[in-house]
Amino acid sequence: MRIGVLTGGGDAPGLNAAIRAIVKKSEKYGYEVIGICRGWAGLLNLDTTNLKYKDIKDVIRRGGTILKTSRTNPMKLEDGIKRTCENFKKLGLDALIAIGGDDTLSVAAALSEAGLNVVGIPKTIDYDVPRTEFTIGFDTAANTSMRLIENLKDTAESHDRVFVVEIMGRHAGWIALYSGLAAGADLILIPEEPFSIKEVTEFVKKKIEREGKGPIIIVVAEGALIKDYKGPITKDATIDQFGHVHLGGIGEFLAKEISKATGAETRACAPAHAVRGGSPTVRDRFISTRLGLAAVDLVKERKYGYMVALKGTEIVNVPLSEVTRKTKTVDKKLYEEAKVFFE
Repeated sequence: MRIGVLTGGGDAPGLNAAIRAIVKKSEKYGYEVIGICRGWAGLLNLDTTNLKYKDIKDVIRRGGTILKTSRTNPMKLEDGIKRTCENFKKLGLDALIAIGGDDTLSVAAALSEAGLNVVGIPKTIDYDVPRTEFTIGFDTAANTSMRLIENLKDTAESHDRVFVVEIMGRHAGWIALYSGLAAGADLILIPEEPFSIKEVTEFVKKKIEREGKGPIIIVVAEGALIKDYKGPITKDATIDQFGHVHLGGIGEFLAKEISKATGAETRACAPAHAVRGGSPTVRDRFISTRLGLAAVDLVKERKYGYMVALKGTEIVNVPLSEVTRKTKTVDKKLYEEAKVFFE
């Protein structure tokens, strides 16, 4: 057996743990592993590398991806799917393991429908892939975000400032909610529940009136929506091959509105890609390893067209066709629970 493996979309801590596990389990079965570099671009351009466990056994502690990545979408390129299928055969692959989020997995599903032997592994710091209780990178990103918010809380307390912290999260506010709640944020704003500028400024006014000048920490997901505004705040009009605009700027925007309405000294901070990097947490290393091992077992069983997923403590298989139908967003009840702190 000759297995290809690629990582697509944004990088995430834990990817290398999954790659390492895939190579180790493959060698146990006597399979060869071909690393496809830079996501789907690598399959389109035949950019590959041979992977041996002896060469990568220590990558488990590294963030990012040793295979590099990109946001290339074969479905948006002329004959993209056809070329991808042809290159799959040119490389002599028997199967392909695609590690990525909804964008990468949507391509994997299309290739599976086109007849290729494909297995998926869920990866995204946004935690918005459905039918799985774990996505590679989320735990590390949430922990990193929590520590960054706590650091800002220290400086906010020293200056009696309002801080607006913009955290990654395009369609779902999982990182903002988890990290904000864990760090003791005063208010958390997520894409699932649009808000008005007045609601935020009135919140700040009331808190200052009630508690004095003390520090206020507001965490906002980059994709959070403002009522009566058309779509999210964006940095520019650039759209990638999966149709996503370049988000960013809502933190700065809110900080200016708060300062203008309340007179409070307000600062904005957007850690942005800093939350993607760093050494993976134990959970990201451990579960990513389990998913990598399980993906190779699916290949061994010739069970293609599935994504390996976590359900409770068990690794289960989910049809790729079911994974790309919708985005897993924050449950309204969960956000309502958190609101007890937003007073």
